Amino acid sequence: MEEKVSTARVALKYGVLVSVVIMVYTTIINVSGLSQNPVLSSLQFVFMIAGIVMAMKDFREQNKGFMSYGEGLGLGTLVSAVMGLLVSTFSTFYNRFIDSSIMTQAVDKVRTDMEQRGMDDAQIDQSMELAQKFMSPSIMFFSGVFMSILMGFIVSLVVSAIFRREKPVFE
Repeated sequence: MEEKVSTARVALKYGVLVSVVIMVYTTIINVSGLSQNPVLSSLQFVFMIAGIVMAMKDFREQNKGFMSYGEGLGLGTLVSAVMGLLVSTFSTFYNRFIDSSIMTQAVDKVRTDMEQRGMDDAQIDQSMELAQKFMSPSIMFFSGVFMSILMGFIVSLVVSAIFRREKPVFE
């Protein structure tokens, strides 16, 4: 009887790998003061896509060149879940204990953007008060995990369709 390759093991391996890359990258852009640059911040999404692609390629190679669509979708979603948990934990710890000025910079940037759009002070204060409610560490942690899983699921829908290769029925 042949041994089945575990999607969970591959997902854990690549979820941890991508998480470490994102944590190092995030630390570098935070220390260099570039954390408010949207282009640099969106590169984390590219790292996630690369991790999902590498995980699916590795799984397919270990599985004698075959991977079903469901296996790929589950694998990609698991990679993003592991990544989301680890990166959100790191971000919460970093923003709370290492450099709490990141949140202050983000709030200041949002206020400046609202002022540039011509919003009056009452509207800005009301918006900032609402935003402060969503900036608690627990809400940011859970929203980070949820968004990571959601984005990973969407990416996995496409990538697993590309990488799937079903086993022949009579083999």
